[in-house]
Amino acid sequence: MSSKLKTARALASLRQKLEKDRRDDKPRVSVCNGTACHPYGSNPVAEAFKTELEKKGLSGQVDFKVTGCHGFCERGPIAIIEPGNLFYQRVKVDDVAEIIEKTVLKKEVIERLLFKDAGAAKTIRAQEELPFYRNQKRIVLGNNTRIDPTSIEDYIAIGGYAALAKVLSELQPQQVIDIVKQSGLRGRGGGGFPTGIKWETCRKAHGDVKYVIVNADEGDPGAYANEGLLTGNPHSVLEGLLIGAFAIGSQQGYIYVRNEYPLALKNITIAMGQAEELGLIGKNILGSGFDFTVRVNRGGGAFVCGESTALMASLEGKPGEPRAKYIHTVEKGLWDSPSTLNNVETWANIPLIINNGAEWFNKIGVEGNSGTKIFSLTGKVNNTGLVEVPMGIKLRDIIFDIGGGIRGGKKFKAVQTGGPSGGCLPESLLDSPVDFDSLTKAGSMMGSGGMIVLDEENCMVDTARYFLNFLEEESCGKCVPCREGVKRMRQILDGITEGKGRESDLQLLKDLSEHLQDSALCALGGSAPNPVLTTLRYFHEEYEAHIKNKKCPAGVCKSLIKFSIIDEKCPGCGMCVKTCPTDAITSMGKKKPVILDQAKCIKCRTCYDICKMGAVHIE
Repeated sequence: MSSKLKTARALASLRQKLEKDRRDDKPRVSVCNGTACHPYGSNPVAEAFKTELEKKGLSGQVDFKVTGCHGFCERGPIAIIEPGNLFYQRVKVDDVAEIIEKTVLKKEVIERLLFKDAGAAKTIRAQEELPFYRNQKRIVLGNNTRIDPTSIEDYIAIGGYAALAKVLSELQPQQVIDIVKQSGLRGRGGGGFPTGIKWETCRKAHGDVKYVIVNADEGDPGAYANEGLLTGNPHSVLEGLLIGAFAIGSQQGYIYVRNEYPLALKNITIAMGQAEELGLIGKNILGSGFDFTVRVNRGGGAFVCGESTALMASLEGKPGEPRAKYIHTVEKGLWDSPSTLNNVETWANIPLIINNGAEWFNKIGVEGNSGTKIFSLTGKVNNTGLVEVPMGIKLRDIIFDIGGGIRGGKKFKAVQTGGPSGGCLPESLLDSPVDFDSLTKAGSMMGSGGMIVLDEENCMVDTARYFLNFLEEESCGKCVPCREGVKRMRQILDGITEGKGRESDLQLLKDLSEHLQDSALCALGGSAPNPVLTTLRYFHEEYEAHIKNKKCPAGVCKSLIKFSIIDEKCPGCGMCVKTCPTDAITSMGKKKPVILDQAKCIKCRTCYDICKMGAVHIE
């Protein structure tokens, strides 16, 4: 590590030296070590590469990097081999020696490790040619594949902290705010409030002490975009925070990270220590007279702490409960001082805007929705992972071009956006643009970037019940509309899925939704009805089937379904017999249909899922 950098020129000199050391013609191996790759064995794979390179005496000749999340989590562990940007997927420890011997040393391609495009029935070599990456615009996530997130030198070598140096040496605080305003950047945490206006309001607010805060309390089921960014490129978030602090007039920042993100906590802590050691955090940063300190706080795992006032209460050591926003947090927030809270992705966009200009950012996306958005694409889709797309892209393009369509050739049914408080959008809206305003108009929301794909085997009534159950458990209980309203709505949905629903329940759900939206204290309660209202709006026939016909069309709600065996389709193979957990299925001999005992059947779907002959029928 170099000594403290006292000027912007010293930083530029260090960058030139680091750029010179990073020869583009030098062979490089980058192994994804994002959290999603850990269960697939990315840690042992990375260690195997390091050991094998040392064993062959190649440590100084081959640049080896353990990077953050590459995004294509479905295919991990991932190894990128340079030059050529060769993309190897699902790499195992046993593959490592062969990769080094054949690909790194002899420039040979190992076909079995390449991605195979099912649509074109061919293998693809370069990462940027994969449909998953080709159809994205990775301006924020792109550097995840290029740097070791625990190395500040790596970040500086690719232009890191140049935006901070420019701000501190060339711009005044209001000029920075004007650039952010002109860029059209809106908060990526879900609300979509214009970032520059928030900053300007906080700067003008009365108060000697002002705070800037990173919201990394990402609690949406299926969402991990903030974690992937904070883990893979923590310095980009830190640099954005420093720029925001300078613009607002803050000397103290906080990074609030949910405790369930241990790797993000580790990497941002390392990044802070490195930045402080180089003098990029502390007193008189780059000789500008600007002082700034920052600390990390661990969240307690409460979903409601993603809400600004609840998060600030938690930072103060109080229960994470929201308060009414008669006075906004930019005027009286943390410890009653003006405070600016933005999420991880918002802060990470700031250095890009400063370096490339407001006009550049404005040209990405659509009018009123500039830039890109990162989504956690999960559910019944072939290619799951983190995707970064320009605002205004169609849902269809994300799900079918990037996501590769629905798993198992099933039929698309809905996509749920915006986390548990988001809405479920049907096939008829697949060509809708993905931006703050369009999603809100459709009854959903952007949220922090969750996108869960559902297929024909998902029951939309049960889906709404699932999200209401989650929100009920996560409600802080401070206000009656949320505490009692969400609970009552969940009870009604329980009744409908159990065959006890009445037609009057549908109007009652709508009435309760209206009361919640009008009177809940915070956004958790106010947006809680979205899953119910959108499923009622777009999948009304499923509610009717549950209530009038006492049937679940998707075959999910156990009280409304029954499994049976179609004798003429059953070959008597016995697979269902072996896997039934309650011994409800009896073999009658080879090539004879099995017998299903309804009294023992717990409707677990194991027999239905394992039977390839279509002999198990859901009634």
